[in-house]
Amino acid sequence: MYDPDRAPASADWLATDEGERIERVSAYHRAQRIKVPNAQLHAVIHVIVENQLALGEEVVVKALARLQTEALSRHDALHAIGSVLAVDLYQLMREGADTGDVYSRYLERLEKLTAAQWRADHV
Repeated sequence: MYDPDRAPASADWLATDEGERIERVSAYHRAQRIKVPNAQLHAVIHVIVENQLALGEEVVVKALARLQTEALSRHDALHAIGSVLAVDLYQLMREGADTGDVYSRYLERLEKLTAAQWRADHV
């Protein structure tokens, strides 16, 4: 069972089929009766962030730790990181920009992200 407030074991997470990861995240949100505008997209973004964490993407790992020290739960920190990711994914799809440029911008924006900023925009 997936619980966004507990880090999954990296090796186990990465060994799990991507579709199963998405289903586990979706099942958690359904069980908790958490309403989101697009449940599938929400789960996919959760999974992308969890994948980055499991792979040890340094900027993402540091962002998660920083956001948690700023009093966000792990789940909310995942949402904060995911909100940055969603903007950059949208720009990539809309503009057809170079993926390397978009990923670099994403990492730069994550380095600057604060809990206060995320709360002001999303809570």
